[in-house]
Amino acid sequence: MYANVRPCRSLEGYKTLYDNVDVVTIRENTEGEYSGIEHEIVDGVVQSIKLITEEASNRVAEYAFKYAKDNNRKKVTVVHKANIMRMSDGLFLRCCRDMAQKYPEIKFEERYLDTVCLNMVQDPRKYDVLVMPNLYGDILSDMCAGLVGGLGLTPSGNMGLNGALFESVHGTAPDIAGKDLANPTALLLSAVMMLRHMELNQHADKIQNACFETIKEAKWLTGDLGGKAKCSEYTNAICDRIK
Repeated sequence: MYANVRPCRSLEGYKTLYDNVDVVTIRENTEGEYSGIEHEIVDGVVQSIKLITEEASNRVAEYAFKYAKDNNRKKVTVVHKANIMRMSDGLFLRCCRDMAQKYPEIKFEERYLDTVCLNMVQDPRKYDVLVMPNLYGDILSDMCAGLVGGLGLTPSGNMGLNGALFESVHGTAPDIAGKDLANPTALLLSAVMMLRHMELNQHADKIQNACFETIKEAKWLTGDLGGKAKCSEYTNAICDRIK
C-alpha cells in the first residue's frame, strides 16, 4: 500500500474557520522515517534512519500526477525539506520533478513543508494536490482534516500494486461504544472512495450526494458536528435520500 490518499473538502452545513477547502494529500506510505530502522549507538544515543528510494519516490509521484489528471485537478505541489535533507528529500524532489515533465498539462510547484503549513492555515485555497514523504504526509493530512471539521469527516484510501484498502483514520472511541453516538461520515466516504476505485461512479455519486445533502440540511448532525442526532438517525436520513 504505497500511496495514502486523503481528500479534504469543506461541507455545506458544517461551518468551520475556512470556506471552500478542497485539497488532496498523497503520502508515500512505505518508507521514510517510518521504515523502523533504529538502533542505540551507545547508552543514551539513538539513531533513526530515514530511508528514501528512487523506486518508491517515482511510484508515488506518478500516482499523484495520474490522480490529478484523472480527477481534473490543476496542480501538484511536492512538499519537502530538501534544503536541509539534501540527499533524502533531494532524491524525492528530483523524482517529482522528473515525473512532472511527463504531465505538462498539470501545473507543478515545489514548497517547503513549513511554508505549506503556514500557507495552509492562512489560505488553503493555494493548494490542490500535495505529494510528500511519509512523515510529512502523516502530519499534514491530519492538519488538513482539521480545516474542514476533523477526522470524523475525512475519508482515506491506501493504494497498492495489487489492491487497495479504504478506511476511516480516526481510530476507535471506546467511551461511546454501543451508545449510538458515533459519526459514520469518514467511514461512509471511505466506502465512496472504494466505489470510485472500482469504477462504480454512479453508486458513489448517489451515496456521496445523499451524505452531503444531509449535512447541508443540518437537521440530523451528530454530536461532534454540533448536533444532537444519534448515529442511526443521521444514517437513516442519508438512506432516505438514496431511496
